[in-house]
Amino acid sequence: MNIGFFVWEYWPRLVGGLGSYAMEMTFKYKELGHSVSVFTMNDGTLKTSEVWNDIFIHRPLVLDASDIFPLFITEDLKKWGKNVKFFADVYNYNILAASKYVNQLIRKEGKKYDITCVHDWLSSVAGMMIKKELPQMPLVVHFHSIEEQRSLGGGSIVVKDMERKIAEVADKIITVSYSMRDFLISLGYPYDKIEVVYNGCDPEKYDPKKVDKKLVEKLKERYKIDKEKVILFVGRLVWVKGVMNLVMGMPEVLKEFPNVKLIILGKGEQYEDLIQLSQTLGIFDKVAIRSEWVSEEERIAHYALADVCVFPSINEPFGIVSLEAMAMEKPVVVGAKGLSGLREQVIPEGRERTGVHINGEDPHDIAWGIKEVLRNPEAVEWGKNGRRRVIENFTVDIAAKKTLSIYESLLK
Repeated sequence: MNIGFFVWEYWPRLVGGLGSYAMEMTFKYKELGHSVSVFTMNDGTLKTSEVWNDIFIHRPLVLDASDIFPLFITEDLKKWGKNVKFFADVYNYNILAASKYVNQLIRKEGKKYDITCVHDWLSSVAGMMIKKELPQMPLVVHFHSIEEQRSLGGGSIVVKDMERKIAEVADKIITVSYSMRDFLISLGYPYDKIEVVYNGCDPEKYDPKKVDKKLVEKLKERYKIDKEKVILFVGRLVWVKGVMNLVMGMPEVLKEFPNVKLIILGKGEQYEDLIQLSQTLGIFDKVAIRSEWVSEEERIAHYALADVCVFPSINEPFGIVSLEAMAMEKPVVVGAKGLSGLREQVIPEGRERTGVHINGEDPHDIAWGIKEVLRNPEAVEWGKNGRRRVIENFTVDIAAKKTLSIYESLLK
């Protein structure tokens, strides 16, 4: 197949997990014999068109429309304040990318594409325009998250409307967990269009046997770790990830296990709050917050350093960090209440156990989960079970092949 792939972040401009997902999946599509053209945003410094690793990348340059948008946008978008520029840039990227795809590449140059896929609301306008111009070409929308989930019921009315409209016009909806599928159905999304494909992790890359041991030792020096057990959190420092609740639960952990240290790796709006909270609780020397971008190699070394990895999300469609930790043979403690793809990844009991389910809204429950791992000598086996589970169920190869089979079914 020749696939048109619309995603707002892609190499070398990576913002979060969606960009990493897009890179891994497009590489795998190419490896499996398919051709991929990626349409993504340009920060103004990148080439508007290039071929990278046999993948065609198109990055239209947008003009700043932030002063114009307030003239005709809704009151809902005006509430975005300065962030309306982000919406304007996204909108313009969609218009320019869709126009190049349809008018230049397909109609003028005669290129043939078999299917178009768009990822989240950030590329939904392009998807809707393409479907209107090329109604016979299958369109798939991938929902990695939606506004109701991200905002826990609030959020932008405009973004919600965009998500519902792209779901209406698309031929298929692919989402990342059965929990997310059920949530979409509960909101009235067309259940007969929805397919579930779990995200994948590369167990060759996330392999404890391949870790740079010198880098791990440097991290021990950086965080002043001697004989402490290490609790690791990786993720955005935002309320929905439960990281504040994790810090609030640490005094309870320290009462039973005084020789532990919490390392928080991530960036986000709660950075200053987390520092203040750890000072207020009197545990500042037991919490290390690394709020900066680190390379994949260094992130893997952090997993190798950890004794237990904790992802106490209050609301999580999938959560790929849990897969990375399990691939690294680490027992995991995950938020499993409500909408939780983490609950589908982690087995909390029995011979195949990989970790602990907790309520990410409750600091006491988070503390209990951490102590359950630290006091249990079988936790090492949970880590080994986790790597085996990733290899059998959650690889990029499995995710790509299942996604491609859905695409192919639409062509038939």
